Amino acid sequence: MRLVLVFLLSIVFLVSCQSKAETSKSVDMYNASGDMVGTAQLLEQPDGVQIKLKLEGLTPGFHGIHVHEYAKCEGPDFKSAGNHLDPEGKEHGLMHPKGSHLGDLPNIEADGGGLVDAELMLPRATLKEGKMSLLRGEGTSLIVTDSQDDGVSQPSGNSGSRIICGKINSGDKEASTESPTDPTEFNEKQEE
Repeated sequence: MRLVLVFLLSIVFLVSCQSKAETSKSVDMYNASGDMVGTAQLLEQPDGVQIKLKLEGLTPGFHGIHVHEYAKCEGPDFKSAGNHLDPEGKEHGLMHPKGSHLGDLPNIEADGGGLVDAELMLPRATLKEGKMSLLRGEGTSLIVTDSQDDGVSQPSGNSGSRIICGKINSGDKEASTESPTDPTEFNEKQEE
């Protein structure tokens, strides 16, 4: 009887722990003037994190989009977000033969009215704990640039200025004292 009771309590404990793991996250997206211009809904999937993106007010055409290191969106340039999220020390670009940053995403396209309604997949990423989590530390940020990412240029795809930012907060309210990493640091180590 004790064994059955211990087994049942173990199952209840495991289920309660799993229910606390986040499987979705809503992100408000803001332009450099501080105006809310859309949302991104992040959903945990077996092969990564799906991003459902709705934006307005962009220049028609293609724009780069990336997940960055820190959940900081200080305008007007959003450099406080750091560099692309890259926990594995990879090269930039989805077309790079040596792999890509975890935070690299396909370009998005704004229609003639400046609207974006897109679904993207961020493979290998997770909203759960671990090295590939978008919620580790304070979290990360989602940034849109004014030009399209060329998919190979180092360190950020020659995609222009950061024009929209949204914080992917982890809920950890402690202030970060980290400074952005040097994206070329890993390149030099790989050449050795």
